[in-house]
Amino acid sequence: MRRVYGSRRSLMPIDEDIDSPLKCRERRRRRIEMRRRLASVTAVAGADNWEAQKFAALEKENEDKNAVPSSSSAPITSLTSNKETPASPAYGFMSVVGRARVMEDEISVRTNLCRPEINDHGPVHFFAVFDGHGGHHVSALCKEKMHVIMEEELMRVKATGGEVEELWRSAINRSFERMDEMAKSLCQCDGLENSRVCRFHPQLSLVGSTAVVSLLTPEYIIVANCGDSRAVLCHNGKAVPLSVDHKVCRGDRLLKHVVTWEPEYSFRKRNGGDTSLILASDGLWDVLSNEMSCEVVRKCQQEDHEAVSASASAAALLVRLAVGRRSSDNISVVVVDLRD
Repeated sequence: MRRVYGSRRSLMPIDEDIDSPLKCRERRRRRIEMRRRLASVTAVAGADNWEAQKFAALEKENEDKNAVPSSSSAPITSLTSNKETPASPAYGFMSVVGRARVMEDEISVRTNLCRPEINDHGPVHFFAVFDGHGGHHVSALCKEKMHVIMEEELMRVKATGGEVEELWRSAINRSFERMDEMAKSLCQCDGLENSRVCRFHPQLSLVGSTAVVSLLTPEYIIVANCGDSRAVLCHNGKAVPLSVDHKVCRGDRLLKHVVTWEPEYSFRKRNGGDTSLILASDGLWDVLSNEMSCEVVRKCQQEDHEAVSASASAAALLVRLAVGRRSSDNISVVVVDLRD
């Protein structure tokens, strides 16, 4: 499907109190640090100087206002990182409207989603980016339901012999199929004139979404992709694509006779050279290469030894670079720290 499959929040809380000198100094310190880090990254990535200047200006404008609007038209809609726990990988993500008119991307993260028998009852972590088109309906539905369906299917699998990879593949395949059926049933008004179009809500026949989903375990990195969102592994300083873009529209109900819900897979055993995993919508990949993106993440990890903040900083910088390179779409990025 071309576009199958987080809530959007403001970047920081609005403080309505009068600024104190301490708050002003803290904001100035953060601004200087962001400019320094951004200048370093853009130099490594080969970005033009005007991009760094533009990002610095945007950062200053946002911090001087001391608030970011929370409406869907706001330039920044989400910046999130997790609190690191021994059982959960560190990650950060950011999602912005960009130059698009409306927000259609969604991000879904569920650490410790389940402990299925197929994984020797070890933890499975769920990361996904869903890039909607024709509206947010399908991507929002996938954010709400995909991890639930995935957990159900994984917990049903019995490790009774057979190829481990094939057992994972079958569970993921059933999850995508169920999600696709649910997406086709968005309209519940019994107004279908045929199997594809509702006469009361014809717009729901024109919506869809991409889906790039990664299941992360202590032993494996598993990626399922349907659409032109992408997963890239940063391994020993090199970018390793874990998915192949599908640029043809693969989600619309009207195109079901020529499209498919079935994802393509990557099944990779983890090793010590894996440093990070990047999942992102095409708003990033249309303007940034795999290699540049991995270099940005590597630079952030070098400068910040705290995995959570490094992941959040990397996601934010990737988004800002994409905006500066005039990406015309929504931009959503998830960065997962894979270092031991």
